[in-house]
Amino acid sequence: MTLQTIQTARLVWKDLKTCPKELHLDTLKCGQSFRWRQTKDLWTCVLQGKLCVLRQTDSTVFYGVQPEDEEHQVKQLDTLLRDYFQLDRVSLQSCYKRWSDLDANFKAKAIHFAGIRMLRQDPWENLVSFICSSNNNIPRISQMVHKLCIHYGSPICVVDDIVHHDFPSIQALANDGVEEKLRQLGFGYRAKYIAQTAKQILQKEGDEQWLWNLRKTSYAEAKAALVELAGVGPKVADCVCLMSLDHAEAIPVDTHVWQIALRDYGFKNKGGKTLTAKLYDQVADHFRKVFGDYSGWAHSVLFTADLRAFEDRIPKAKVKEEIATTASAAVKIEQQDDTVQVIETQKVIDNQRKRKRNPTSSSSSPPAASMTVRRSTRIKRT
Repeated sequence: MTLQTIQTARLVWKDLKTCPKELHLDTLKCGQSFRWRQTKDLWTCVLQGKLCVLRQTDSTVFYGVQPEDEEHQVKQLDTLLRDYFQLDRVSLQSCYKRWSDLDANFKAKAIHFAGIRMLRQDPWENLVSFICSSNNNIPRISQMVHKLCIHYGSPICVVDDIVHHDFPSIQALANDGVEEKLRQLGFGYRAKYIAQTAKQILQKEGDEQWLWNLRKTSYAEAKAALVELAGVGPKVADCVCLMSLDHAEAIPVDTHVWQIALRDYGFKNKGGKTLTAKLYDQVADHFRKVFGDYSGWAHSVLFTADLRAFEDRIPKAKVKEEIATTASAAVKIEQQDDTVQVIETQKVIDNQRKRKRNPTSSSSSPPAASMTVRRSTRIKRT
């Protein structure tokens, strides 16, 4: 079969009609999906058998189509992407504002991580990807998922001389010999879980429909059904519930999220190093209580802010000041001794400068800065 050859230089760009505060493509590298490839300013992936090429600008996100594509093909791709990013389902700016009003830690992190959305993924791909995530990191998970696509997925097209595959079907991963092949490819114990899970789902419905139907159940029912599958514990089940099954209250908790809870939300480590089932539920319930609706989305922003890939996003110098001035206020941000202190005052900086320019001013008059109300938020950093 001859694959279609596509050159990105020939693509015609269509506006997805969004903005960076509603969608930033950093979303694609924060541990939700593991198949997007970034080449300079372009992101490429095959979704539901269709090639998607995205490009971020300062004002929106564009998707590429071929010059010969007909109008209905362009509309289908637009609809696919808007559903994938949930652009018509959730106003992210409204959520960020509400979460920032509820939680000072979220507010301090969110200014550096606008536009981090939850994807609405294919449940089968999402499930297998997170079975691969057990005791793993994002680069290695991405490598495993790429191997699955190369060896078991259908080739779709060639983009700039690189073959792009779709994600393998349940049937493809349920065939005899899959476990042995995946072990040869370096999947380790995850090979058995992937093969067994594929066979389990086929026995239930004969195709992926069983997974899609979990979007219609309650969160508790969906999670209970998922943990019956091979290699699926509470964390993997919550990832699937949150990222592909429309259960926005799901909070995946791993040791990384546990560290966030310890550092930023007052949880105490009573000497145990293991994240027990009880602690898992306590952390998840706490985030649900703090953030309310779409708490899983808020949790994902905090998770992203803590990823090593974004560690340069928030300044880490021992003493660093960042001043943002508006017509009536200034925000001074200081970092010292691994702590960030955010101080909001009314014209504090201007008043300090005035006093420096006029050192002979009467000492009996209180400085203007002392007349302002100071509000501080201290955020422990590691």
